[in-house]
Amino acid sequence: MNDLKVKVRGFIVENFLFGDENGVKDDMLFLDEGIIDSTGILELVSFLEEEFSISVEDEELVPENLGSINNVVAYLQKKVTD
Repeated sequence: MNDLKVKVRGFIVENFLFGDENGVKDDMLFLDEGIIDSTGILELVSFLEEEFSISVEDEELVPENLGSINNVVAYLQKKVTD
């Protein structure tokens, strides 16, 4: 598992699942599975901006970028290489 995925997964598990990562798959959709709500997405964005020194634009707040662990990692890979 790459470093980005480890950090993102760790944040999700600690902040939204209270340390219980049992059954969490990297492709699970946060909103559909009830893992994160709309307020949680804002917390996730704050974490990403601080941890990875990026800026998440309003038009980037879409499930394709922030909907699952895999989506967040793919999004980050694009952002940090730009």
